[in-house]
Amino acid sequence: MAETGNRLRKLLESPNFDPQSYVKQLSQQSDGDRDLQEHRQKVQTLADETAQNLKKNVYKNYRQFIETAKEISYLESEMYQLSHILTEQKSIMESITQSLLSTDKDQAAKEMLAAFPKETEEVKQRTLTTLLEKVEGCKNIMETPGRYLVYNGDLLEYDADNMSQIQKVHAFLMNDCLLIATWLANRRGAVKYKYDALYDLESFAVVNVKDNPPMKDMFKILRFPESRIFKAENSKIKKEWLEILEETKKNKVAKDKNIKEEEVPTSPVRQEVSTNPFDEDEPLGSEELVDLSPEWIRELPEDLDVCIAQRDFEGAVDLLDKLNEYLKEQPVSPRVKELRGKVDERVRQLTEVLVFELSPDRSLRGGPKATRRAVSQLVRLGQSTKACELFLKNRAAAVQTAIRQLRIEGATLLYIQKLCNIFFTSMLETAREFETDFAGNTGCYSAFVVWSRSVMKMFVDAFSNQVFDSKESLSTAAECVKFASEHCMQLSEIGLDLTFILQSLLVKDIRAALQSQKDIIIEATKHRNSEEMWRRMNLMTPEALAKLKDEMRSCGIGSFDQYTGEDCWVNLSYTIVAFTKQMMAFLEEGLKLYFPELHMVFLESLREIILVAVQHVDYSLRCEQEAEKKAFILQNASFLHETVLPVVEKRFEEGVGKPAKQLQDLRKSSRSVRVNPDSTMSVV
Repeated sequence: MAETGNRLRKLLESPNFDPQSYVKQLSQQSDGDRDLQEHRQKVQTLADETAQNLKKNVYKNYRQFIETAKEISYLESEMYQLSHILTEQKSIMESITQSLLSTDKDQAAKEMLAAFPKETEEVKQRTLTTLLEKVEGCKNIMETPGRYLVYNGDLLEYDADNMSQIQKVHAFLMNDCLLIATWLANRRGAVKYKYDALYDLESFAVVNVKDNPPMKDMFKILRFPESRIFKAENSKIKKEWLEILEETKKNKVAKDKNIKEEEVPTSPVRQEVSTNPFDEDEPLGSEELVDLSPEWIRELPEDLDVCIAQRDFEGAVDLLDKLNEYLKEQPVSPRVKELRGKVDERVRQLTEVLVFELSPDRSLRGGPKATRRAVSQLVRLGQSTKACELFLKNRAAAVQTAIRQLRIEGATLLYIQKLCNIFFTSMLETAREFETDFAGNTGCYSAFVVWSRSVMKMFVDAFSNQVFDSKESLSTAAECVKFASEHCMQLSEIGLDLTFILQSLLVKDIRAALQSQKDIIIEATKHRNSEEMWRRMNLMTPEALAKLKDEMRSCGIGSFDQYTGEDCWVNLSYTIVAFTKQMMAFLEEGLKLYFPELHMVFLESLREIILVAVQHVDYSLRCEQEAEKKAFILQNASFLHETVLPVVEKRFEEGVGKPAKQLQDLRKSSRSVRVNPDSTMSVV
């Protein structure tokens, strides 16, 4: 058989195998249907062996498959990098070509300048005035003295998110600002444009956008918290815009510097004496004492813009700390105040960016540690209160999102387990991160306590909607509350005890659940009492009797054996046994839900349930005339008063920590009724 299988395998594996001719030959050689069935079985056996061998080879070479996939991934990454390098090389070659062409153009331009004098500022101002007459809403642009036109041209503005075209604009670059005007759809006379925005040259940074189709011939204007992308007509015009913008910004910085250096007092100025006791004394000649000539100070505003644009928040705050340390011992002067004004504007922009980083609209993934960078920089900037508020809002939004995304399972306990794991783990992580970020700001801890109460209310709302509003059984509710309380106790590891808050938020729903379960038990007991025949229970099988003994033993009634008879008989009424099991289950579930605010509600519920059974026994004793049945009723009463009620009192005292005087009084009064069954029991 094995040789036949090997021969068949070799035949099927041969490169010249032809299925049609093989089947034709096989049908000619077979004697009947039986041969074909046997051959089919051989082919099926061979197919199973092949599949099994293939599966074994897959398992055997599984690691090689993984390593091969990694190598393919690495190769794909390297190919992408190679493509990126080639694209950069192409851009460099194009820029070199354009530079060579521009050199020739610069030479020609110099010759033209030598032949024709350069336009004066007065001519440029007249040109600017003529152009601005075509722009609606910019009459006040020319009120600034010395302002003139440097460059202008049409541009296309694109959306920074999806790179879709927004509108066509016309940009006017002046010696101290940049004006953006939009095209008017319905032109009125000579007016072609409408005023859109005016940016001071020091308030924005220009960034070149690398050509990557469809993004081509673009550059970006960064002015936090906004950024705008513009596209030039071609690469030549884009290059002109970038060069002229950079040159104009440098000229303005150099001009402002020269103006400051040339400012000298023409006459001695008498120092004003301040009446403000908090003003520091400013000695004469303090402006000369402050050395603002270091290069890093002169370039500080621009360096801050670059750090903000590159999201280097730590670098920006380091520069601010360095400046504050440098100016700490220096006297206040107009130049220092001017520098402070520029720096304060950058601080405001940096703060806005950090606030945006912590806003709940941003991605909430990464947990509390993802906010550490922005929070720590806000704290360093002296805005710990704002950082605390934003951090807690961010974490509240994260907790709310996690609760909303939690899938509602069919099993309530399973859902509550997931809900507790998510919520209390998030609380623990948030508390630890809060301690790390605000270790030196003890005043923020009160805000964290208030926040903890608010998110705990959010958790309790989700908890109650699933446990109490859906009318779950008291046993399920008790397990869920116990599970939540155990998780809440874990927060005490970091000194945060929210157990009281959890209990105070749940007390209303638990009270309603206890009273609802009490009413159900009382109604069921009254229904059984109405059908009471005062007969012994016959459980029919030893297994049923053993199960009942185990149930009573688990309820704490260890002396139940004395009430059992022969042949699976129990010397108690079905009503009394059912009441005992139901009442003991209510007691255990109530103890799981117990806390001091529920003491009287729980105790009164137990008392009312017991009172229904006691009154029924009292009534039956007074009404029953037959001696045998009366003796059986007394036996049930003895079980209820001497066995069940003491167990209830003991278990209540163990679970609560103090005895229940109302239950003791109820048992004593019922005992007097049992001793004198002809008397009328008084309701306590």
